[in-house]
Amino acid sequence: MHEELPMTERINVVELRNSLSDVLNRAEYRGERIVIHRRDKDAAAIISMADLRLLEQLVRAEEDRIDIATALAARKESPERIPLGDFCRELGVNDESGEPSLRSRPDAGRRARPVKASKKGS
Repeated sequence: MHEELPMTERINVVELRNSLSDVLNRAEYRGERIVIHRRDKDAAAIISMADLRLLEQLVRAEEDRIDIATALAARKESPERIPLGDFCRELGVNDESGEPSLRSRPDAGRRARPVKASKKGS
């Protein structure tokens, strides 16, 4: 079964100022979503951290979906293929993890030097 979404309430800025602690508690502990309006126009929302994490996850998934669709469309336009390693080197990323490769980092191969504590008065 689908979990019922928490109720969304609209309050104005003055109401928010007068009850900020209560509004934060309702968002944090009860998962309520509170929309703040100013001059009868929705301006912002206060949501729980769980809702924010979910929203960020959904945004990343949608961005990935758009990127994949764009890449597939570009691939149809130009069937020329290049090896993954060449492509990753061009982007400066490691082909396995997507992380920057050591060769592309300006500090590659350098070790951090220990910092000596200075003595006061010397």
